[in-house]
Amino acid sequence: MSLEDWVGSQRVVFSLFRCPLFCNCNMFALLLLPLLHAGFGTPLTSQRSFGIDYARNCFLKDGKPFRYISGSIHYSRIPRYYWKDRLLKMKMAGLDAIQTYVPWNFHESEPGVYNFTGDRDLEYFLQLAQEVDLLVILRAGPYICGEWDMGGLPAWLLKKESIVLRSSDSDYLAAVGRWMGFLLPKMSSHLYQKGGPIIMVQVENEYGSYFACDFDYLRYLKDLFRQHLGDEVLLFTTDGASKTFLQCGALQGLYSTVDFGPGSNVTAAFLTQRRSEPKGPLVNSEFYTGWLDHWGRPHSTVSSSIIAKSLSEILARGANVNMYMFIGGTNFGYWNGANMPYMAQPTSYDYDAPLSEAGDLTEKYFAIREVISMYKEIPKGPIPPTTPKFAYGEVPLEKVGTVRELLANLSPSGPIKSIYPLTFVQVKQYFGYVLYRTRLPKNCSEKTPLSSTFDGIHDRAYVSVDGIPQGVLERSKVLKINITGNAGAYLDILVENMGRVNYGRYNNDFKGLTSNVTLAEEILINWEIYPLDIDRAVGQDLRNEKTDGNQSSYDEPTFYIGHFSIPSGIPDLPQDTFIRFPGWTKGQVWINGFNLGRYWPVRGPQLTVFVPSNILVSSSPNNITVLELEKSPCDTQKCLVEFTDKPILNATLYYENSNEMLFSRDVWLDYM
Repeated sequence: MSLEDWVGSQRVVFSLFRCPLFCNCNMFALLLLPLLHAGFGTPLTSQRSFGIDYARNCFLKDGKPFRYISGSIHYSRIPRYYWKDRLLKMKMAGLDAIQTYVPWNFHESEPGVYNFTGDRDLEYFLQLAQEVDLLVILRAGPYICGEWDMGGLPAWLLKKESIVLRSSDSDYLAAVGRWMGFLLPKMSSHLYQKGGPIIMVQVENEYGSYFACDFDYLRYLKDLFRQHLGDEVLLFTTDGASKTFLQCGALQGLYSTVDFGPGSNVTAAFLTQRRSEPKGPLVNSEFYTGWLDHWGRPHSTVSSSIIAKSLSEILARGANVNMYMFIGGTNFGYWNGANMPYMAQPTSYDYDAPLSEAGDLTEKYFAIREVISMYKEIPKGPIPPTTPKFAYGEVPLEKVGTVRELLANLSPSGPIKSIYPLTFVQVKQYFGYVLYRTRLPKNCSEKTPLSSTFDGIHDRAYVSVDGIPQGVLERSKVLKINITGNAGAYLDILVENMGRVNYGRYNNDFKGLTSNVTLAEEILINWEIYPLDIDRAVGQDLRNEKTDGNQSSYDEPTFYIGHFSIPSGIPDLPQDTFIRFPGWTKGQVWINGFNLGRYWPVRGPQLTVFVPSNILVSSSPNNITVLELEKSPCDTQKCLVEFTDKPILNATLYYENSNEMLFSRDVWLDYM
C-alpha cells in the first residue's frame, strides 16, 4: 500500500472515530483496522493491553476497538477430560471469549487446605482456553451464586454463627483476604497484559441483590484485587438491570455491567447501565440462554427463536454479551445449590443451554451460531461432533446393608456426644449426611408426634426406631410425623444436606438438626452424632463390609452394589452414558468411587444422571454403589439400574403445590 493510499484510508477510519458510539455504529471498522495495519506495516501498539475507551464507548484490545461475544462454562461442572472438547465447540460457534466462575469452596474445602489438581486445575483450564484462542472473563468471587452450594462460599465460614457474609465482618474479611491472597497471585500470570487469556476480572457478584449494601466491603475487595493483580487489569461488577440493584452493586473504580434475559427490553436494560456508566461499552454479562431447575418443578426451557431474536438485538447495538450458560454441565457429588423458599436444585445443570449437559450440539447452538455469523466471521473448519453415547443396559444390584448396620465403617471415629443436637458445621461435616441418635425416653405404643422446632430440619431427615422406618421430615414442608416404639429404643434421624442456599440473604445456611427435636412436648436430649464419611467408605468398596442385609428393611437407608463390564469387540468404548433408576425413590450414586450426584425420580424432573466416559474402565468391571434413602424396588421388583444412551430431564412425575410461588428470575429478585 502506498503512503497516499494509506492516508486516504486513515481519513475514512478517523471519520468513523468521530462517531460518539464508534464501537456500536460501525462494527465493520473492527475488521478494517487490522487490514490497514497489515498493509502499512506499522501497528498502533505492540504491547498487549485491554481496557476501555470511554470516548468511543468500547473496549480497546491492543489499542484497537473490540467487542466480545462470550459464553459461560463452569470448569467445576465438567470433567477435565472434556474441557477441550467443550471449549472447541464454543470457539466454533463464533465466541471470542468464555466466562467462568471460581468457586471458593471447590478449592478450599477446609481452612488453609487448597486443591488445584485434577478437575480443580484452574490454571490448566485457562491454558486450554488460550490454546483454543478464547479470551477469559474471570468471575473470581469470593461469592459467585451460580446455583452452586452456598454460592461458592465455604461452609466452614459458619463456624462463627453470627458471621455476616459478604460484608465488612472482620472474620469474613480475614478469610477472604487469605483466600484471595492464594488465588489471585496464581491468576496474575494469566492476565492478558502478561501474555495470558484473562481480559477482565469480576469483583463479587450481583452484590446489589444482597441485603448488606456494604460499600466498605466492596472497597476492600477492590483494593485487595488491585494489590494482587495490579492497576492495569479491568475490574468489573455485574448486577440485574435495575436501578435498585446498581445502587448497592456499583462502585467507582469497578466497571458496572448488567444482566438480563431474552424478551427483555434491550434499550431499557442498557439505559439502566448508562445510569451507572454514562460512557463506555455496553455489556450484558449474563444473557440467559435457558434457566435453572428445581426438584419437583418442570424442566426449564427457552425456545431457540426467542434466544436468537434477543441476541441479535443486543449485537445490533454493538454491545458486548456473555451467554449464561453456553454449557451448564453437572452438579456432581453434593455441589448443587438451593433457593428460597427452600428448593434444592437437581444434579443436572443442563440449563437448556446451546451445548447440553453432556456437551451435545443442539438446535439452539446452531441458531446462535447463525446469529453470530451475521455480525462477525465464524471460524472455518469442522465443529467437534456430539460425543457418542452407549446404552450398557440393565445392571442387577444386591443389598449390602443399611446405614445403621454399616455405621462403624461409615463413621470410623465414632459418635460425638452432646446434650442437644449439633449442626453439620459444629461436627466439621460440611456435605452429605449425619446420623443423629438418641433413645426414646418413654413408651410410644400409640402414635406420638415427633417434630422439629423452628423448622430445624435442614434439609431432609429419614427417621427410624430400632431400624423400623417411621417417616421423613422435610424442611419447610413436613415438620412433624407420628412414631411408635418402646422406651429405650434407638431413635435414628439420618439428615441429608440437600444443598445450601446460593442466593440472597439466607446463604448462611446451617445444616443438620439446627434446633431441638421434641417427642410430644418433651425435648429430646443426650444425642450421639455420627458424621458419615460415605465417599471414603465407597472408595474402599463396601462389599468388604457386607452384612446379612436380608434381615433388615428395604425401606430404611440402604446401600446396594453391582458391577458391569464394558462390551468387548466394539470400537471406541467406553462411551458416555446415562443411568436411570426404575422403581427407586431417592438417593445418591457412585461409579468406581466417583460421586455422580443425587437421584430422585419420584419427584423429578430429572430421571437420569449423566455418566461421563472418563470414569468408566474397560480393563475390569465397573463398580456401582447406590445409597437408597427411602424405598428400593428390591423386595418386590427387579433390583437393577439401567444405562441408556439418552437423558430424561423433563419427566416431572410429581408437582409440588401449584399455588406455591413459581420460580422465575423476576420473582426471585423481587423475593430477595
